[in-house]
Amino acid sequence: MAEKEKMDEVTPASPSVHEGNLEAEKQMRDIGADLYLEVQQYSREELDAERKIVLRKIDRVIMPMICFTYCIQFLDKLSLNYASAYTLIPDLGLQGQRYSWTAAIFNFGYVFWALPANYLIQRLPVGKYTGTMILTWAILLCCHVAAKNYAGILVLRFLLGMFEASISPSIMMIVSMFYTREEQPFCMCVFFSFNGLATMIGALLGYGLGHAHNPNLKTWQLIFLVIGLINFVWAFIFLYLMPDSPSNARFLTHKQRIVAIDRIAANNIGVKTKTFRKHQALEALVDPKVHALALIGLACGVVNGGVSNFASSLIKGYGFSGLTATLLQLPTGAFEFVLVPLAGLAAGHFRNSRCTVLALICLPPLGGLIGIRLTPLSHRWSLVGCTWLQYLIGGPVILCWNLLTTNIAGHTKRSTANGLWFLFYAAGNIAGSNIFFAREAPRYFSALTGLIVCYAGIVVLAAALAVYMMGENRRRDRVFGNVVGEEAVRDGFKDLTDREAKGFRYAL
Repeated sequence: MAEKEKMDEVTPASPSVHEGNLEAEKQMRDIGADLYLEVQQYSREELDAERKIVLRKIDRVIMPMICFTYCIQFLDKLSLNYASAYTLIPDLGLQGQRYSWTAAIFNFGYVFWALPANYLIQRLPVGKYTGTMILTWAILLCCHVAAKNYAGILVLRFLLGMFEASISPSIMMIVSMFYTREEQPFCMCVFFSFNGLATMIGALLGYGLGHAHNPNLKTWQLIFLVIGLINFVWAFIFLYLMPDSPSNARFLTHKQRIVAIDRIAANNIGVKTKTFRKHQALEALVDPKVHALALIGLACGVVNGGVSNFASSLIKGYGFSGLTATLLQLPTGAFEFVLVPLAGLAAGHFRNSRCTVLALICLPPLGGLIGIRLTPLSHRWSLVGCTWLQYLIGGPVILCWNLLTTNIAGHTKRSTANGLWFLFYAAGNIAGSNIFFAREAPRYFSALTGLIVCYAGIVVLAAALAVYMMGENRRRDRVFGNVVGEEAVRDGFKDLTDREAKGFRYAL
């Protein structure tokens, strides 16, 4: 057995296999196509026997890396929120709407780079590209320590938004390369739940650094420096360990790479094709599914932009000190860390339940917003509890991502759709950061009304999307019949879009 494994690592596919598949190779330009053509060297029993071993290896290597990356990346985003609990605002002259624009400018950078980032992810090795972005934003975060005024912090936040625009679509790409359609909702919700862990770590870090007394560095400078240095070290670890696809995953043998490709072949979207196809980009622009998902992204962005940047201000407005307001954000991370994966588990376990779970998970935070809007300030702990519920926004975000990764085929189309989603999401964050008017503190009635409308809109759009995709599946069954198996899989490796592939069916 050991000798066979060794042979698997070094023996390429026989010439006869390649000669017998010349026509297939001409049509299949996917980076995983060569390994997929080697699948036929093994019986189905041999491949199935290895599947659990391969999944365990992927879970041990890929999942911890993307979870930790997402955790420290969200710490970067929260750093401004935690710094604002101390002397950042008076030190840099960010009073009034200036702080809102400092929070919003990050998302202008995100908007500027959203589409280019997704096309670069399609063209470049995703592991190396992502690691380089982590290194770049780590350096930028450390540079926040040197900010002296409003203009300086605006430039730094814009650049940070640019370079962080790549991380979420990169991780979505990595998950789609290594996990099956059924596994993706839970996997994506698990890594996104590490935003909750980041919230808890950030709250403890902000609270602890609030007690540090350094004559040369203020507390808000220490927050940026510590988080930046953590990212800097992690960038080199990520660059060394993260593969660009199953084809070059060093932790797998050659046979196990074939099994990894065979596992995700049934997703009917291949692994990745580097070629840009103009017609796919145009198809994404006119696809109703992309429109609905982008609008959900816009609504999620408005909520996230408001909550992530103004949670400290809200809690301070209930009558708590800056230090206590920072510490009181600790439970919000626990909410997200526990409840978001449960939403993913439900969406992955129950067939065609993604849109339903997306709508249902909006209801608790919607109730929380109504509670903040109507509860008197004298009931400050009730208000804190309602604020904690707002951190469930990760659930709608990640389920929307999963609807994108599983229902958009064609790599240029998917890159375009992802880029549009993140562009709308970033635009929503800009709006969300600027509907909290300083004159309305501490209740921010205009902002709360806006967030309530956004959650209601997500529920309506999720229902409409489910009805549309269900109708499309029925139409395809009626017109094309039940196209399954080898033909549907090969369509994925040929880089056909979901509209072009006769065997593609939407996951609701």
